[in-house]
Amino acid sequence: ILLAFPPTQVDHLATVEAVVTKGKRKKTTLVRLDVKPTELPDAPNGTKYFTIYLANPINSGESTTLEVLYLFTHFLEPFPAEIGQSESQLVYYRDSALILSPYHIKQQTTFIKTPSTKVESFTRVVPTSRAGTEMKYGPYEDHPPYSSSPILVHFENNSPFPVVEELVREVEISHWGNLQVTEQYTLVHGGARHKGVFSRVEYQSRPTLSGTSSLRYLLARLPPRVHSVYRDEIGNISSSHLRMDSRKSELEIEPRYPLFGGWKATFVIGYGLPLQDFLFESSDDRRYLNFTFGCPLLETVVDKLTVKVVLPEGSKDPLAVIPFPVEQHLETKYSYLDVVGRTVVVMEKKNLVPSHNSHFQVHYTFKPIFMLAEPLMLVSAFFLFFVACVAYLHIDLSIRK
Repeated sequence: ILLAFPPTQVDHLATVEAVVTKGKRKKTTLVRLDVKPTELPDAPNGTKYFTIYLANPINSGESTTLEVLYLFTHFLEPFPAEIGQSESQLVYYRDSALILSPYHIKQQTTFIKTPSTKVESFTRVVPTSRAGTEMKYGPYEDHPPYSSSPILVHFENNSPFPVVEELVREVEISHWGNLQVTEQYTLVHGGARHKGVFSRVEYQSRPTLSGTSSLRYLLARLPPRVHSVYRDEIGNISSSHLRMDSRKSELEIEPRYPLFGGWKATFVIGYGLPLQDFLFESSDDRRYLNFTFGCPLLETVVDKLTVKVVLPEGSKDPLAVIPFPVEQHLETKYSYLDVVGRTVVVMEKKNLVPSHNSHFQVHYTFKPIFMLAEPLMLVSAFFLFFVACVAYLHIDLSIRK
């Protein structure tokens, strides 16, 4: 089955997922289907395609039900582009009442739900109706392929738009029992830009009216059994609270100042994890790290993510297994007492959403004898130091007594 997207949407498309419904009534199950981008030579007006591969062929007279989810980033346009501290945030949503499709559409209905009932204006395409936060376009029947009917909805959306412009996650493996994670954030509020002067007194005295679209705090969902959590030392995070249970750990962090539209903040978060929860051995005597790819901050968009997995010195034949395409390359990092350096597996991806927070694996080979290298170096260094001290005390270098 072909999915068609206009070129203006493909630039903002983060992910496409499809499932098929099997069974009847209470015994229905959802089966995930493969979705891959497809190039067609006769695509009209630069249309981009994705192909959904069905699990089983559909015979004549049969039918199937598909559920398709696709997410866009940076798709809402703030208007006005600048607002004051006490003004509400309004945005534009542009779409088509008729889905762009290479097939003949027998019947279609489009629903648009807004986060609030305050709608400034919206395009009317007969038949169109609105009730509360929901607008209904259609039903439309018997439309030829590639039909389109542009619509524009102007509504209030005071939700903050946290955008991580760049996130660098470094996961360092130590076979002595610890997994150290360091995350460097460059965060920006992607909503309507703030104009005028920021008043802290007004912001704190009228929290429901002043800065309603500002970003007040962030929530990071970390793995369970996290320990040694620290934040940056330059004060961009004023306070933090860590809540832990047997299934997850939540770190609530509050920036030094609330983020309004266009404002940025840079900070660092680090924490340790028990190695036995994430490092395993495969049947071919290889070791592999099983970790989460993505951003721990909830409800954020990541423009660029770089994940670096630092393997122990002496590791060989690294191989990363990720459920979606990313750019990969290898680097070398030198730490304390390293001789040949540590192999670093670097994975980069752009335009991430929370659905990309899935597990990935990094396989490698490691001989336990390499774990003795650093202790032997320390023992040898101390031994030579004490030998030098003893020799210095017993050697007489004076010219005369």
